[in-house]
Amino acid sequence: MAKSLGIFVTNPYVMQHVMGVTKAAKAKGSKVKIFFTWTGTKLSKDPQFPELCKIADDVSICVDSYVKMGYSADDVPEGLKKEKMATQTQHGLIIEDYDCYLSL
Repeated sequence: MAKSLGIFVTNPYVMQHVMGVTKAAKAKGSKVKIFFTWTGTKLSKDPQFPELCKIADDVSICVDSYVKMGYSADDVPEGLKKEKMATQTQHGLIIEDYDCYLSL
């Protein structure tokens, strides 16, 4: 298992996979960063999202996509810190800084 894994989430129907991969990677000692964008930001309203924020090392969402999905930028999802309502720069950090990249 890689020392670090970046997960790029665009699909609103993959929470079980995001959770499963994150748990497995953490169990193997990997650092995990997850970035939600476009319709994937809808997963921030999933009941498992707060738990995911506790398990993963870093979780952020594209605030522009979140707003385009009909949410307010002031409505910070449970488990997420306001500063993690971010830009696509977070996606770039995954590509640059993480050993493995997974797109869901």
